[in-house]
Amino acid sequence: MRIGLLGGSFNPIHLGHLRAAEEDREALGLDLIYFVPAASPPHKALIDLAPPEHRLEMVRLATKGNRYFMVSDVEVKRSGSSFTVDTVRYFRATMKSHPQLFLIMGGDQFRDLDTWKEADELTRLCNIVVHSRPSNQPDDGASVAILKHFGYVMSGSHYVHPSGNTLNFVSTTFLPISASMIRRKLSMGESIRYLVPNDVADYIDRHALYRHQ
Repeated sequence: MRIGLLGGSFNPIHLGHLRAAEEDREALGLDLIYFVPAASPPHKALIDLAPPEHRLEMVRLATKGNRYFMVSDVEVKRSGSSFTVDTVRYFRATMKSHPQLFLIMGGDQFRDLDTWKEADELTRLCNIVVHSRPSNQPDDGASVAILKHFGYVMSGSHYVHPSGNTLNFVSTTFLPISASMIRRKLSMGESIRYLVPNDVADYIDRHALYRHQ
């Protein structure tokens, strides 16, 4: 099997996350994508972060009805910072079928990959998928530097790591939506309908999330 892992704070999850995941799945023929909300993301400020239990439930609401989308609470249950390398190791150790794992991330995350915990080991543990790119090629110096840093080399339409794992750049539909924009609208009392799934909007309203910011 080919399993995608999409981590993030999902603060809150929105249609941009969902559409990118759907297009990544189609482009790479993934059998499932696991959404993995972070309890304590190491690269995010915690001041405007909703409690992990709420973010986990919003992801569950957002992904229900899509048989290709699953939700994992592994990082919510794990204490301390939510390091991706630990999550990948968890999936490798617990999935009986030993599937191919594809770690999904955005371009900004990829450009900072060398700052992640045990980044070299991470590239040896799984394949990587970078979405929201205009083509299947890196288009800036920072991404090219990351490719060289980790030893990726071009092979047809993708890149290959010395371990044999692949790196794919997938062009996905750009939706100008961000979680920070949604939180800002909520703090100003504005509608977020059609930026997030309806069930997520209802959940945020019911629990008065982000209203204090």
